[in-house]
Amino acid sequence: MTDASKPFGEATDADYVRLTTFRRDGTPVSSPVWAVFDEGRLHVWTESGTWKAKRIRHDPHVIVQACDFRGRKLSGEPVDATAGLLDGPGTQRVRRMVNKKYGILAKVITWFRTWRNGEDGTVGIEIRPLTAES
Repeated sequence: MTDASKPFGEATDADYVRLTTFRRDGTPVSSPVWAVFDEGRLHVWTESGTWKAKRIRHDPHVIVQACDFRGRKLSGEPVDATAGLLDGPGTQRVRRMVNKKYGILAKVITWFRTWRNGEDGTVGIEIRPLTAES
Protein backbone atom coordinates (compact mmCIF):
# COMPACT_ATOMS: atom_id res chain seq x y z
CA MET A 1 0.00 0.00 0.00
CA THR A 2 1.31 3.44 -0.96
CA ASP A 3 1.83 6.09 1.74
CA ALA A 4 -0.73 8.86 1.02
CA SER A 5 1.89 11.55 1.71
CA LYS A 6 4.28 9.94 -0.80
CA PRO A 7 2.11 8.70 -3.68
CA PHE A 8 5.16 8.36 -5.95
CA GLY A 9 7.30 6.60 -3.35
CA GLU A 10 10.88 7.92 -3.25
CA ALA A 11 10.25 9.88 -6.47
CA THR A 12 7.83 12.13 -4.54
CA ASP A 13 10.64 14.28 -3.16
CA ALA A 14 13.70 13.10 -5.10
CA ASP A 15 16.05 15.57 -6.77
CA TYR A 16 15.96 13.55 -9.98
CA VAL A 17 13.22 11.33 -11.33
CA ARG A 18 13.46 8.84 -14.17
CA LEU A 19 10.43 9.47 -16.36
CA THR A 20 9.60 6.54 -18.62
CA THR A 21 7.33 7.18 -21.58
CA PHE A 22 6.31 4.75 -24.31
CA ARG A 23 6.76 4.75 -28.07
CA ARG A 24 3.86 3.79 -30.33
CA ASP A 25 5.18 0.22 -30.48
CA GLY A 26 5.26 0.03 -26.66
CA THR A 27 9.03 0.40 -26.28
CA PRO A 28 9.84 2.22 -23.02
CA VAL A 29 12.10 5.28 -23.19
CA SER A 30 13.49 6.75 -19.97
CA SER A 31 15.02 10.11 -19.21
CA PRO A 32 16.07 11.78 -15.96
CA VAL A 33 14.13 14.96 -15.19
CA TRP A 34 13.71 17.52 -12.46
CA ALA A 35 10.35 17.02 -10.78
CA VAL A 36 8.42 18.97 -8.18
CA PHE A 37 5.70 17.43 -6.00
CA ASP A 38 2.72 19.68 -5.35
CA GLU A 39 -0.93 18.99 -4.49
CA GLY A 40 -0.61 15.23 -4.92
CA ARG A 41 1.04 15.40 -8.34
CA LEU A 42 4.52 15.50 -9.80
CA HIS A 43 5.30 18.35 -12.18
CA VAL A 44 8.00 18.40 -14.86
CA TRP A 45 9.00 21.21 -17.23
CA THR A 46 10.43 20.57 -20.70
CA GLU A 47 10.58 21.92 -24.23
CA SER A 48 7.38 21.33 -26.22
CA GLY A 49 9.17 19.52 -29.04
CA THR A 50 10.95 16.90 -26.94
CA TRP A 51 10.24 13.29 -27.69
CA LYS A 52 8.93 12.75 -24.15
CA ALA A 53 6.27 15.44 -24.73
CA LYS A 54 5.36 13.90 -28.10
CA ARG A 55 5.09 10.42 -26.57
CA ILE A 56 2.87 11.72 -23.73
CA ARG A 57 0.57 13.34 -26.30
CA HIS A 58 0.13 9.89 -27.85
CA ASP A 59 0.13 7.73 -24.70
CA PRO A 60 -0.32 9.28 -21.23
CA HIS A 61 0.93 6.16 -19.38
CA VAL A 62 4.27 6.82 -17.69
CA ILE A 63 6.43 5.26 -14.99
CA VAL A 64 8.38 7.34 -12.47
CA GLN A 65 11.20 6.31 -10.18
CA ALA A 66 13.80 8.19 -8.14
CA CYS A 67 17.24 8.18 -9.76
CA ASP A 68 20.59 9.96 -9.95
CA PHE A 69 21.20 12.89 -12.33
CA ARG A 70 22.06 10.51 -15.18
CA GLY A 71 18.98 8.35 -14.65
CA ARG A 72 21.06 5.27 -13.93
CA LYS A 73 21.20 4.66 -10.18
CA LEU A 74 17.59 3.94 -9.28
CA SER A 75 16.05 3.97 -5.83
CA GLY A 76 12.63 3.06 -4.57
CA GLU A 77 9.97 1.24 -6.53
CA PRO A 78 8.77 2.30 -9.98
CA VAL A 79 5.30 3.89 -9.89
CA ASP A 80 2.78 3.70 -12.73
CA ALA A 81 1.17 7.04 -13.46
CA THR A 82 -0.69 9.13 -16.01
CA ALA A 83 0.81 12.28 -17.51
CA GLY A 84 -0.71 15.23 -19.28
CA LEU A 85 0.62 18.40 -20.88
CA LEU A 86 -0.42 21.69 -19.29
CA ASP A 87 -1.65 24.93 -20.85
CA GLY A 88 0.27 28.23 -20.70
CA PRO A 89 -0.66 29.27 -17.14
CA GLY A 90 -0.01 25.72 -15.89
CA THR A 91 3.37 25.69 -17.60
CA GLN A 92 4.30 29.03 -16.02
CA ARG A 93 3.35 27.67 -12.60
CA VAL A 94 5.52 24.58 -13.13
CA ARG A 95 8.42 26.77 -14.27
CA ARG A 96 8.15 28.82 -11.04
CA MET A 97 8.06 25.64 -8.90
CA VAL A 98 11.11 24.19 -10.70
CA ASN A 99 12.99 27.48 -10.28
CA LYS A 100 12.17 27.55 -6.57
CA LYS A 101 13.25 23.93 -5.94
CA TYR A 102 16.39 23.87 -8.12
CA GLY A 103 17.64 27.44 -7.69
CA ILE A 104 19.92 29.48 -9.91
CA LEU A 105 20.75 26.70 -12.39
CA ALA A 106 17.06 26.12 -13.07
CA LYS A 107 16.42 29.85 -13.40
CA VAL A 108 19.13 30.17 -16.03
CA ILE A 109 17.99 27.09 -17.97
CA THR A 110 14.27 27.93 -17.88
CA TRP A 111 14.93 31.54 -18.85
CA PHE A 112 17.19 30.58 -21.75
CA ARG A 113 14.89 27.90 -23.15
CA THR A 114 11.85 30.15 -22.84
CA TRP A 115 13.76 33.02 -24.48
CA ARG A 116 15.01 30.76 -27.29
CA ASN A 117 11.72 28.92 -27.93
CA GLY A 118 9.12 31.46 -26.77
CA GLU A 119 6.37 30.83 -24.23
CA ASP A 120 4.76 28.17 -26.44
CA GLY A 121 8.09 26.38 -26.89
CA THR A 122 8.04 24.95 -23.37
CA VAL A 123 5.43 22.87 -21.59
CA GLY A 124 4.64 21.71 -18.08
CA ILE A 125 3.82 18.05 -17.53
CA GLU A 126 1.50 17.01 -14.73
CA ILE A 127 1.85 13.43 -13.50
CA ARG A 128 -0.84 11.71 -11.43
CA PRO A 129 -0.35 8.35 -9.74
CA LEU A 130 -2.59 5.52 -10.85
CA THR A 131 -4.93 4.54 -8.05
CA ALA A 132 -6.78 1.33 -7.34
CA GLU A 133 -9.91 3.07 -8.64
CA SER A 134 -8.27 4.05 -11.98
